[in-house]
Amino acid sequence: MPKKMTSLLNRLTSFTNPSKSGDSTSGLKSRPDGFQTATTSSALFAPTDPAIDGDECLHDCASCSIQYPRKFAIDEDEKLYGEIKGWNRHLLVATGKTDWVRDVEEEKGSVMEAVGKHAGLVEGGRLMLSASNIPPPEWEGEGEGVYAKGRPTRCLLLPAFQWVEGVLPENVPEVIKGVVNPAATNLDRLGEISAASSGEAARDQNLSGQVPAPTLPPGITLHACPHKYLILLCSQATRDARCGQSAPLLRRELERHLRPLGLFRDFDDTRPGGVGIYFISHVGGHKYSANMMVYRRDDGGGRSVEEQMQANGDGQQDGQQGQQAGQCIWLARVRPEDCENIVRFTVLQGKVVKPERQLRGGFDRGRGVVSW
Repeated sequence: MPKKMTSLLNRLTSFTNPSKSGDSTSGLKSRPDGFQTATTSSALFAPTDPAIDGDECLHDCASCSIQYPRKFAIDEDEKLYGEIKGWNRHLLVATGKTDWVRDVEEEKGSVMEAVGKHAGLVEGGRLMLSASNIPPPEWEGEGEGVYAKGRPTRCLLLPAFQWVEGVLPENVPEVIKGVVNPAATNLDRLGEISAASSGEAARDQNLSGQVPAPTLPPGITLHACPHKYLILLCSQATRDARCGQSAPLLRRELERHLRPLGLFRDFDDTRPGGVGIYFISHVGGHKYSANMMVYRRDDGGGRSVEEQMQANGDGQQDGQQGQQAGQCIWLARVRPEDCENIVRFTVLQGKVVKPERQLRGGFDRGRGVVSW
């Protein structure tokens, strides 16, 4: 059998049949919730392999002209993998800004402040909260600024890939209880609803004989995010100047590689599929700038990169609207010259090009594996 085919079969076997016992040789350790902890970076996501992926995975982009400032220095020595705190859901709040006060929960009059005040209502594990540069809806009411009293905004809930419209600081408790808590978590296997949602549905079914549609808080509407992939870049300069410098540069370079493939999606581009790139607030680890989180919807069947590009480029429906994120790949120490291979291998294929240097952690709901 050719070497390339043997390598491919070995890789597929290890990633489609993870160890159930949690032995050290597999790099997987059993958890009481049915998931497994990947104790090594290669046990979480497949690294690129030149025998399978070609020599391109060994080389940074040769045509990249964007560079970080000369004094852009980061920590290159400390261990990255496995040091992040686990999270169960991620809520991105639209503010239209790229920088915020040091702690976004202290943005006066904001939805972030309200979420922080009512954090005790959150069920189903840790809710990661991020302010984002996603523009809030147009508004013609009184007052000025994105946090004007009575001005609603939108939030993006992950891994559900769900837009939540009409969010105000005063209805945050109802949003948490009626939208966030019933939503899927990073620790729900794909195809399963969250434990909280399942429990509520079962109770209601016992009373009425059928499972009712979820009841939304007044003024709140939900719709699916159309994108197939999301790239989140920390841009909060008030926490670290390097994030304010790196995020716009990386976005430009990512856009340069995504546009020819028909994959780039701007804020107002609602075509199905493609890649949305958003700036978010502090996620930790700024000494490893730049931090990048890649959320990937379940692709449901392993189409080739070329097939994905064709579908996205034609603006065709790329997967069902209800699909949730199957993976989140959290990278650090990302530089502009990394972007080409991140697009081709990480975004489109779920592989990590430089796992030892760049992978901080993440989850794979399809395989039931997390880094924490």
